[in-house]
Amino acid sequence: MCLAVPGRVLEIEERDGTRMATVDFGGVVKEVCLEYLPDLRVGEYAIVHVGFALQRLDEESAKQTLELFAELGMLQEEFGDAWEMAAAEAGVAPVEGVGNQ
Repeated sequence: MCLAVPGRVLEIEERDGTRMATVDFGGVVKEVCLEYLPDLRVGEYAIVHVGFALQRLDEESAKQTLELFAELGMLQEEFGDAWEMAAAEAGVAPVEGVGNQ
């Protein structure tokens, strides 16, 4: 499943003419493109889908959504290690060094 997940902007920089941000999704940090929200600032929250910040979101709504996603295991599904999840579904332990570099 591919979710639109709220995240908090930690840092913003321009790379090759594109405005990019480091965004925290409840403990998982990813790089996100800010081209659709050029006025988004450090400390603000946005809904992110497939690496693009799409809509500004207030802090309370963002935290409630992240809590709910965490309770439902959806953050692990969205951001977890694919090798570990496949091994867990197959009922085997992941091979050390594979998929967790």
